[in-house]
Amino acid sequence: MLPPKPLLFHSSSTTQHHPSFVGFLIILILLFPTLTNADCHHEDQDSLLSFATNFSNLNWSAAIDCCSWGGISCDDKGYRVVGLSIPERGLRGAIPSSLQNLSSLSFLNLSHNFLTGPLPDGLFSSFKNLHTVDLSYNRLSGGLPDTLPSTLRFLNFSSNQFNGIIQTASLQSLQSLITLNISNNSFTGSIPPSICSTSPALVILDFSLNDFSGDIPQGFGACSKLEVFSLGFNSLTGKIPTDINGVLSLRQLSLPGNFLMGEISESIANLTNLRSLVMFGNMLSGSIPRNIGKLSLLEKLELHINRFNGTLPLSLMNCTKLKLLNLRVNSLGGRLSDLDFSNLSQLSIVDLGENQFSGVLPKTLLSCRSLTAIRMATNKLEGEIPPDILELPSLSFLSLSNNTFKNITQALNTLSSHKKLTTLILSLNFYQ
Repeated sequence: MLPPKPLLFHSSSTTQHHPSFVGFLIILILLFPTLTNADCHHEDQDSLLSFATNFSNLNWSAAIDCCSWGGISCDDKGYRVVGLSIPERGLRGAIPSSLQNLSSLSFLNLSHNFLTGPLPDGLFSSFKNLHTVDLSYNRLSGGLPDTLPSTLRFLNFSSNQFNGIIQTASLQSLQSLITLNISNNSFTGSIPPSICSTSPALVILDFSLNDFSGDIPQGFGACSKLEVFSLGFNSLTGKIPTDINGVLSLRQLSLPGNFLMGEISESIANLTNLRSLVMFGNMLSGSIPRNIGKLSLLEKLELHINRFNGTLPLSLMNCTKLKLLNLRVNSLGGRLSDLDFSNLSQLSIVDLGENQFSGVLPKTLLSCRSLTAIRMATNKLEGEIPPDILELPSLSFLSLSNNTFKNITQALNTLSSHKKLTTLILSLNFYQ
């Protein structure tokens, strides 16, 4: 019996190839599917499977390429895991240390779960490309890690139970940081004074709802790109640092619920991009800046529960985009009718209660058709409650108590026909 003929391949020129070349082609053909559909890195998959054993509701299967698992994203080659995003999955318990084996991770989002306990030691030490970390809305505790990746741009630890002092060394490497949100925790000590010198690209800085104390340090003027600056509801004292008024990019300045003293500088008018100025619940004094009207984009002004005096600056009427004006519980005075509210067409809520305003209720205020709530209680207003109130179609709350209005019968007849009004407070008026 003759031996079988060797398998030959022919090109277009019918040239025969050596059998070893044939074997090489066969190997390439067998390998080709593997090269084009490579599974994710075995160490990444093992790390994720170890991670998943701690949580019963992660249905990841070793029989499937981990790049296809829910919440997992891989690089362009479909090989290394670069993203882990599993918010709102009901995860309970501690963060497993196996997470740090995902050395190519660049995006991490475990927010809105029920994770507890401190972060694993050295959690961030192996990440060389990590730019986003969101662990917000969990129950994590302990201090801020001593070492954070220098590649971080977005860091959100808000709404947890983290505590301790923020060490300057923890932030020194974060030169690319854009967002830092550690609000609603239990951090103590002073605000790090060098944060803007180490992270000059910051856009959002939120330290609110913690237990920080001491003065707000100078130095925030170095954050030339800062848009949101929030230190509210801490135990901060001293004066508002004036260098913050040089951050022309600011859109929100929020310092409520502290023990700040002194005046608001006239230089605050430099912040022409400001949309929200919130400083209620402090011990601020002096007059409201005369040139506040230069903040033409202002939508929210909340200075209530302070010690401001003097009159309302006429320039305030230039803030034509104003939607919320709350100045109650101060010592402001003057005739309200001297102010022309007619330009404030977007005004929805105005609260000037518990001050010393006098005169009649301004008719120009009643031309603000977007009003939903008016509080003028506990002032020195007099005269009549005008029937023009009926021309405020969305008004649902009206409090004029503790003044000296006199037309009770007419007022009640008028107001009883208002279709949207649900809350009406007229007590301590209508004497004799």
